[in-house]
Amino acid sequence: MREETEDFGNQQVVCVWVRDPRIQKNDFWHAYVDYEICLHTDSVCFTKKMSSVRRRYSEFVWLRQKLQANSLLMAQLPELPPKNPFFSMNNAQQISERMSGLQEFLKQILQSPLVLSDSCMHLFLQSDLSVSKIEACAAGRTRFSVTQAVRRCGLRRFHSEEDLQKVLGMCCDSDSDSSECRDPEPQIKDYGNKQSGEHSST
Repeated sequence: MREETEDFGNQQVVCVWVRDPRIQKNDFWHAYVDYEICLHTDSVCFTKKMSSVRRRYSEFVWLRQKLQANSLLMAQLPELPPKNPFFSMNNAQQISERMSGLQEFLKQILQSPLVLSDSCMHLFLQSDLSVSKIEACAAGRTRFSVTQAVRRCGLRRFHSEEDLQKVLGMCCDSDSDSSECRDPEPQIKDYGNKQSGEHSST
């Protein structure tokens, strides 16, 4: 699933897609699903033009709350997919729907120039910091800056920017008029076959 937002005035493109859901286990009893966020852009707003990080649903909730707390950003932020008390890590359809909703949320907020100036948003998308460390870094309470935190986060899936460029070339026809491109990994893996009735809303 891949979405583009484009600033036609400056011809700057931000491509973002959410994919590759995986079950992560904290311990024997607690598990959650996280998702890969891939970003490809030529926008001067971003420190890195290509990045890949993993985030879970609760971190998206945190991001929206942080952006909403700044009333100067938007009168109304787009909604996240609703929290489902019956969300199951064994249900591929539920995970696919949540993944689509998370991507649509990112697509919409990245259309706002004011959101693009928010340090927490950049650290969320382009660093591997936890939400508590993101807050500390954005407030200047860490030894490293926002830019340093972003630069030290490597591409998880791709060994180099050239590798990511090849994937982008395979999944998107440059001559197409559509802003939506095929996901290089359209099939959701059987990530729940080893789970027995585990349910989570995070």
